[in-house]
Amino acid sequence: MENFEIRLLLQVIPMKPLDLILDASESEKQHIIISQFGASLGKKSGRLVVREKGQVVTEVPFDRVEQVTVITSGASLSTDAIEECVRHGIEINLLDFRGSPYAKLFAPGLTATVKTRREQLLAFNDQRSIFLAKAFVRGKIQNQINTLKYFAKYRKSARQEVYAYLQDAALLMEKNLQELTGIDGLNIDAVRGPLMSVEGRAATRYWDAVAFLLKGYVVFPGRENRGATDPVNSLLNYGYAVLEARVLGAVLQAGLDPYAGFLHVDRPGKTSLVYDFIEEFRQPVIDRPVLAMVIAGVEIGMEGERLADGTKRDLLERIQQRLAATERFDGKKYPLQSILLRQARRMASYLRGDQKYKPFVCSW
Repeated sequence: MENFEIRLLLQVIPMKPLDLILDASESEKQHIIISQFGASLGKKSGRLVVREKGQVVTEVPFDRVEQVTVITSGASLSTDAIEECVRHGIEINLLDFRGSPYAKLFAPGLTATVKTRREQLLAFNDQRSIFLAKAFVRGKIQNQINTLKYFAKYRKSARQEVYAYLQDAALLMEKNLQELTGIDGLNIDAVRGPLMSVEGRAATRYWDAVAFLLKGYVVFPGRENRGATDPVNSLLNYGYAVLEARVLGAVLQAGLDPYAGFLHVDRPGKTSLVYDFIEEFRQPVIDRPVLAMVIAGVEIGMEGERLADGTKRDLLERIQQRLAATERFDGKKYPLQSILLRQARRMASYLRGDQKYKPFVCSW
């Protein structure tokens, strides 16, 4: 029998229970999310078996599983199931109660592209680092603009003041995009400051516009990261953490080093490239469903200063639906989850000198 090495990206953080969610993905494969305390995953005759309280909940052929995500403590995974997942290229994600990945199991062959990693590290000291960093910022700002335009178009008649505010914000952010053209240097260290300045000023305008959009629906104090206790920021932070696990998987599958970023500075234990690459996908995958939830009047349950389990389940389902939605990419339509992986591979190809790179921009 062939030996398999299991690599873990590990950070120990406490977790909370949820339920079991199954979602169809591209080609009808399923993303299995386990969040019921005490659930177990095993193998039976070429099928992944999920049990709760000793009873079989579902059985899915391994070749019909896209990935497995566990969002609870107390769950068990048999080594037979792990080995079969590895054989089929199925990632196993372990997330904490905030949705952040603290461990990931995957086949070591996914990261065996030595040339890609060598070029990635060399690129930090040449202009490829600037090109990619500018692309990440450009993609983020353009997707912020398109998100504002998306919500503005439905308010042109009913809420003209909101429509005008969002359109004005988008125009100002277009000017921020133009500033990127004049930023240049020998390597990323020489231009990181100006790039972050442009990104920061565009973000301020974007979140101000979001606050104006949400007036009358909920109190939004402005964008806050970790530690936020208001409903909207709690939804955003949880969603971004869930997306982080997806982006991490895409980066690893592309043979890239998740810790060797360009725009975000290196720190021990920080997946800088994941934070770089995720910028292109925050608005298309997370902001749109979160803002839609709030505007639709969906009740955002809070347990103290944290999202209630029911709200987490609701948001997870909406994120899965959004990832399954199609967007135009390279002249064709693909599910967003497929675009994410294709874009990571495009970045790896660019670093090897095989292909050009351009940021992913969603439609509006």
